Amino acid sequence: MASSRNAAQSLALVSAAKRAMETRPPRLNRLTPLSKLYNPSSLSSSRGRRNKSSIPFLSSNSNSMPYLDEVHERASRNAASFDAEHRLSRNDTLFSSWRARQMNVTRRNPVRAHAKKPVELIPPSPDLSPSFFPPYAHTGRIGPPRFPHDHVLIHEQASIERMGRAARLARRLLDYVCHPSVARAGRTTEEIDALLQEATLRAGAYPSPLNYVGFPKSVCSSVNEVVCHGIPDSRPLEAGSVASFDVSCYLRGVHGDNCATVVVGDAEDGYEEESFDWKDHDGIASPSETTDGLSPPKKDWPSESNNIPRKTKFDSDEEEERFVTARRLVQAALESRDEGVAACRPGGCLSDIGGAIHAVADAYGYDTVRHYRGHGISSDFHCAPFVKHYRNGDAMELLPGMIFTIEPMIVEGSAECTEWSDDWTVATRDGGRAAQFEHTVLITEEGVRILTLP
Repeated sequence: MASSRNAAQSLALVSAAKRAMETRPPRLNRLTPLSKLYNPSSLSSSRGRRNKSSIPFLSSNSNSMPYLDEVHERASRNAASFDAEHRLSRNDTLFSSWRARQMNVTRRNPVRAHAKKPVELIPPSPDLSPSFFPPYAHTGRIGPPRFPHDHVLIHEQASIERMGRAARLARRLLDYVCHPSVARAGRTTEEIDALLQEATLRAGAYPSPLNYVGFPKSVCSSVNEVVCHGIPDSRPLEAGSVASFDVSCYLRGVHGDNCATVVVGDAEDGYEEESFDWKDHDGIASPSETTDGLSPPKKDWPSESNNIPRKTKFDSDEEEERFVTARRLVQAALESRDEGVAACRPGGCLSDIGGAIHAVADAYGYDTVRHYRGHGISSDFHCAPFVKHYRNGDAMELLPGMIFTIEPMIVEGSAECTEWSDDWTVATRDGGRAAQFEHTVLITEEGVRILTLP
């Protein structure tokens, strides 16, 4: 679940952080002060508009330009290969034409808020211990953060093991809601939300979004031009739509968080959808048998559905273009997240993540949303560090033990967004579709470990 903070709040946070660093004696334990990660004397060079992640992290340990050129070249080859396979012209004029046509399709049939069932919170129960619930579960108030925003949490081994279990469960839940038998045409996102909540509870966890600052559902479902934080409702999914599901869970006192995007109905005609029976996937919340409590790396997205044949027969050229261009956007979003993850390393630079993501978006001719960020995660749903998904100057050093999310939102048009009157749903201003993928990652002594693997 992405995070944001407006400029005024962030400027206040920067001032508070500076005052704290001037008066607090240095300390390094599980919480690392930001003053240990950047040079305060360079603060003036990074002034400007602030958002949630923009406490100025300044250092001189980043030399990423050659690497980012490689990322752009690699993404350009992948985009060109996709376009050649699907007969999409890379001519600037024609490229703009098919993109404009798809944006017009979305504008003619925009996502609108539909009726929703009343909010149903999970009540206290003798069968559920108080520790089952996050602090906001019954009140909607998140309260003061456990970890101050001018510090970054360095996770120790016991915390890493807990985070790994929550992250793996979040991934299995994500695979479930994204399976074609669940996220299918004709099913409403509210029905998917109910299935997700049932599966989460059955696994012994709490769905993190539910009542977080009043969010009324258990999953964020964002369709077509909705970028993030979409609220599930009674609108049925339509074939060819781009649908993102941001799935988070609270397990044994910590949160797991990830997101993926699917193209609804993108399965070959005549393919028999096999039902995904959640009851067949037990043991997901149990500790791993590995010594560090984390699952060994397995194949990444798509997990359960990577043997499903894609749709090849279409009723019209217009329908084919809708599906093919949706796949292209989803591929770009997935690739941008993976390049962002690959940019992580101990002693590396936080800004390399955004640079790599932006390079992929450029190569595909898309844009990346600025206002919503990745975030640290622990017993607090959102904490430092906050991760920008675009080129930036947050040159903060990455240290072993840091855990945070990388969750770029890639759009086929402009990155400018607007928030609906429900105070949650974020959509593109121009009607361009959006796609998002998210991993929770751990910086290790050797590199980076993805926690949200199945």
